[in-house]
Parts: sequence; C-alpha cells; structure tokens
Amino acid sequence: MADHNAEHKHGSMDIRDHEKTFAGFIRMSIWVTGISIGILVFLALVNS
Repeated sequence: MADHNAEHKHGSMDIRDHEKTFAGFIRMSIWVTGISIGILVFLALVNS
C-alpha cells in the first residue's frame, strides 16, 4: 500500500514522458484524421 504519511510536494513529479506520449498521440490523431479525409475525398471524386 502507499504510504499516506509521506510528504507530497505539488508539482515535483517529472512528467516529460507523459508530455512526449501525449504529443505523439496528438500527432498520430492529426495524421489519421488527415488520411481519413483524403480517402473520403478520393472516394467522392471517383464515385461521381
């Protein structure tokens, strides 16, 4: 179990890995959205 008596200092945790992961998630989401829109436009042009 966690030691609830330990003193915690707000803002002292290193979150660089979290920030890198979130930035990668956002970057991948933008790519997937762009590719999806491109595929939809291509399908609309080919089908007409």
